[in-house]
Amino acid sequence: MDTNKNTATLLQTKQHFEILDGLRGVAALAVVTFHFMEWVYTDASKNFIGHGFLAVDFFFCLSGFVIGYAYDDRIAKMGILKFFTARIIRLHPLVVAGSVLGLLAFLFDPFGGHPELYSTGKIMLTFFCSIFLIPLPVIADRSFNLFSFNAPAWSLFWEYGANVVYAFVLYRINKGLLMLLTILSAIAICFVAYRSGNLLGGWSGPTFWDGCARISYSFSVGLLIYRSNWIIKNKLGFTGLTILLLLAFIMPISKWNWLSEPLVVLFYFPLLIALGAGAILSSGFKKICIFSGKISYPLYMTHYAVLWMFGNYYTSHKPGTIQLTFIVITGLILLVGVAYLVMVIYDIPLRKYLSDKWNQRLAKQKTGNV
Repeated sequence: MDTNKNTATLLQTKQHFEILDGLRGVAALAVVTFHFMEWVYTDASKNFIGHGFLAVDFFFCLSGFVIGYAYDDRIAKMGILKFFTARIIRLHPLVVAGSVLGLLAFLFDPFGGHPELYSTGKIMLTFFCSIFLIPLPVIADRSFNLFSFNAPAWSLFWEYGANVVYAFVLYRINKGLLMLLTILSAIAICFVAYRSGNLLGGWSGPTFWDGCARISYSFSVGLLIYRSNWIIKNKLGFTGLTILLLLAFIMPISKWNWLSEPLVVLFYFPLLIALGAGAILSSGFKKICIFSGKISYPLYMTHYAVLWMFGNYYTSHKPGTIQLTFIVITGLILLVGVAYLVMVIYDIPLRKYLSDKWNQRLAKQKTGNV
């Protein structure tokens, strides 16, 4: 019996995994909130969402599942070039948008920053590298992020890497070999957590290879969930699964992070993906989940320019608790609004334009060959 074929047939009966889309949006809000709070709580143990950074590992796991679902049964026919083109059109417009916003925030931050300390050439080189996802951790005022003008782009760098490995290796191998690679990646995750004391790395030069371990395991296990049909039918719904996902992010910071964080990444997130794929979505939450899924990537890729300004404001003005609460809540709402505008005015039209141009080119090539 061909398990992969049966799995594909089963999953194709469902047009979309709306609850997983909704959870992606919840994770995006969690990581944005975490980025606000890490400025406020220099002592991470006091941060109520101190594990919000694990949302990235959830993204990676979900990405493996979705890529398998979307491309396993057609990448051979469509070809690697078309696959890469589709992924670039899907992902890269917001990489550019986030870089532009980050550059503007760096140059015109009203609350601080020192762009005058850097030569025009260095700033332009950093911007160029940010647009093309070339790691260059050289700006001290940006904490030596891999991508100084758009810090979250570090995860997109590894996302692209996972897509390359998928196209050339992962889609070709059987489930047994995929399982072996997943186990080896799990060992790497445990090593990173034990050595560093946590799984926070990947965004900076010194922790660069931590990001490789994080994407390797989570993407592989997400793909394995799809191919193994580890779909758990349940009635938790969007609300129940949202609560379960948030529990991972509000998990207390402790001296046991080196153990608790790998447990969440290795077992808990894959379980949530399996539950999310099998959960029943009530009609009342459908629009919320669809919107949540659509806004998640624009929000993730455009929010950090504001975070640097917030950090400089907080450091220089030290607002009180009530004022700070108002600023953070208002900031979250405004960032969602900005992400929506970027999505509607820029991202969706540009992706449509690029897709149409690419399809026209393919049609001409096909006509010419005939």
